[in-house]
Amino acid sequence: MPVVNAEKFDVEQEIKISSSRQAADLKNKIFSYIDNVIISQGTLKIHAELVQVITQDQSNNKIYIAKGSPATFEQTLQDGSPINLQANEIRYEPAMNTVVISGNALLRQEGSEVSGSKITYNFDTEYVNAESLENAKVETVLQPKNKTELPKKSKDKQE
Repeated sequence: MPVVNAEKFDVEQEIKISSSRQAADLKNKIFSYIDNVIISQGTLKIHAELVQVITQDQSNNKIYIAKGSPATFEQTLQDGSPINLQANEIRYEPAMNTVVISGNALLRQEGSEVSGSKITYNFDTEYVNAESLENAKVETVLQPKNKTELPKKSKDKQE
């Protein structure tokens, strides 16, 4: 089966948004989805308490700003592995193929994780930039690609 660039494929899919309430500022092209918000588009899923979708004037590109305790973002990458993000705020810009998470930010991928105050991830370049507040640190936990079992000890004594 050929590998499909999931992120590129996702933007060609319809966007489904469900929430308890919604409001629209049509003049400024800001749509607000409130309480129990779920956005899905292909493999992309966003869960939050509040999502604002801002449409930019000339380009008609959209910016999604999700807030929650935490808000979550998940998507399947080109290699088939999932990426999971969570933070107090998620800013997703599909036209730039970039997501910025801030406030208790956590990125998980293939068992490894990065946490900090702010994390920027570019899906095209797979570039990650993590930052922390003045007195805090960025933390990274890396898992080995393939965990191997330790050799078993023999019960038989050799003489």
